Amino acid sequence: MTAGPVGVALIGAGTISAAYLTNLTAFPDLQVLMVSDLDLARAATQAAEYGIPASGTVADLLADPAIEVVVNLTIPAAHVEVGLAALDAGKHVWAEKPLALDRPSARKLLDSARERGLRVASAPDTVLGAGLQTARRAVDAGRIGVPDTALALFQSSGPESWHPAPEFLFQMGAGPLLDMGPYYLTELVQLMGPVRQVSASGSRTRKTRVIGSGPRAGVEFAVTVPTTVTALVEFAGGGTAQAMFSFDSALRRTLIEVAGTLGTLVLPDPNRFDGASQLHLLGAGEPVELPAEGHRATRGTGVLELARSIRAGVPERASGELAYHVLDVMLAIEESLAARQTVPVESTVAVPPPLPVGWDPYARTL
Repeated sequence: MTAGPVGVALIGAGTISAAYLTNLTAFPDLQVLMVSDLDLARAATQAAEYGIPASGTVADLLADPAIEVVVNLTIPAAHVEVGLAALDAGKHVWAEKPLALDRPSARKLLDSARERGLRVASAPDTVLGAGLQTARRAVDAGRIGVPDTALALFQSSGPESWHPAPEFLFQMGAGPLLDMGPYYLTELVQLMGPVRQVSASGSRTRKTRVIGSGPRAGVEFAVTVPTTVTALVEFAGGGTAQAMFSFDSALRRTLIEVAGTLGTLVLPDPNRFDGASQLHLLGAGEPVELPAEGHRATRGTGVLELARSIRAGVPERASGELAYHVLDVMLAIEESLAARQTVPVESTVAVPPPLPVGWDPYARTL
């Protein structure tokens, strides 16, 4: 078995790459070898900023045998194409969310990996953060009894106010459902199991939006997807959740809570890696705070967990199959919205175990 740090490289040097590079370069079990982007100057800038030894084209990256894992940070429409190219080059893939824009291409990506003895894992890895892992352990320990209902809520005015190139977030493959939904729905699956069926409605309040910051501030662009989506989610093992994802609210709210037979757990923001949970027990007075217990790493944690799992020969937790199920749920929500009827979710997934409390991303283990 190969020893030493796992070689990784990034395809996509856009806004999110900074968060990844900050963390990936700090994990002793990883060695970031290259940054690639269609904009070669941007790739070179990011490589220089984070002390990465090389930058270049995608072809350059895929030809490097020292790179074992490709971190795919391209736009959603390119996720599958880039992922398949990486697999063809014999490399494992970490994909940003969503895994794909449709079921057949997502299935092709996962099947291609399996046929080659490779792995595809996917964001969000916030579910591996100390905040949500602490909540998961509390539910697994029965502190709220048997989970029965849940509420997930994301409301904002939309990312065009701060993102310098937000157009793709208002097109197919994004919108509040596919952009923010993975954080909330992945956590709900972690806590309540796979989804059986969904019912949904939605709306698009404005046909155009205006970029609010950066060098292109003032540019108007088209909105082609619903900007508010509400859904009733029913789980295969029993229980339901109500979910809303909106880019139409001047009041920003993030909420995820799960109620059971003994009490209710209010979780930290599922788009964060830290934060305390609040445990409200039936018949009790003040809620009990559950501080986040565990590591303090953020975005890129899933890449490290994937790399360590590859070396250990065990399943990774933020798996492609988990991401596929969440994608299946989101597409079923879109189909329910369009058809105005309940839509079954055909896929299922085994919920992975929580991380050990002492899992340390800053330890050298390989």
